[in-house]
Amino acid sequence: MSAVRDRLWLWGHHEGSHNTGWNLPRPSSISPPDAAKYMGIDNLIMVTYCDVPRPPLDDYAKRLSPLKRVVWSIVGDAGSVRNAENPDTDELVRISGLFPNIVGGIIDDFFNAADKEKPMSRFSIDDLRLFNQKLKSAPRPLDFWGVLYSHDLDLPIAKYLDHFDAVTFWTWHAGDIPKLEDEFARLEKTVPNIRKLLGCYMWDYGACRPMPVEFMEYQCQTGLEWLREGRIEGMVFLASCICDIGLEAVEWTRRWISETANQEMR
Repeated sequence: MSAVRDRLWLWGHHEGSHNTGWNLPRPSSISPPDAAKYMGIDNLIMVTYCDVPRPPLDDYAKRLSPLKRVVWSIVGDAGSVRNAENPDTDELVRISGLFPNIVGGIIDDFFNAADKEKPMSRFSIDDLRLFNQKLKSAPRPLDFWGVLYSHDLDLPIAKYLDHFDAVTFWTWHAGDIPKLEDEFARLEKTVPNIRKLLGCYMWDYGACRPMPVEFMEYQCQTGLEWLREGRIEGMVFLASCICDIGLEAVEWTRRWISETANQEMR
């Protein structure tokens, strides 16, 4: 019998990644594994941010070895140039043979709904097919995950998402969180068969201001309900690099995890 804890993930970036550009009240210095321990989360999605970390990833992967499961980006955030031009797929396959807790790869910020001057997606369908094939060729076949925002739902996404094993679903602006039920239903209708994880921001990155605790509570309670109903397979909390600066939403989430994580899934 699994517990809620098994379904919880922390979105990880190198320490200090969000110290500039997001209007945080103070700088953070916590590492991804220390943030996971602080939050009481056993699983981590480790994502390159502004080109950090860089291969070879052995030393960094060793730091993450106490975690139960790690999904690692083959392509980082929209500000990462290095692995957008040369994805870390081969490197991830290599280190997955050395670190058995690495279970998958992910592409961050895959779609582009905001800037009509840029391509709709960072890679073609043929690229996605190749990435998936490489990940499946690992000594232990690896999952292939993607990132989707609610504002991407108006794009022709289904033909791309068909090549992912799972997708994490995010609401960029906290003000749109009350529409989460309707937007998630749209996703289910668009790609009914893909595995889904609910992304839960602990800071309102869209407006560069604190996440209201009532919205944090809504995300968590809705996610727990969907976990129990089988509509999602996990919840992801973002991000490791804001977990040590005393944010109210982070501390509320930490208490919620402590109270909820050991409940059995039926």
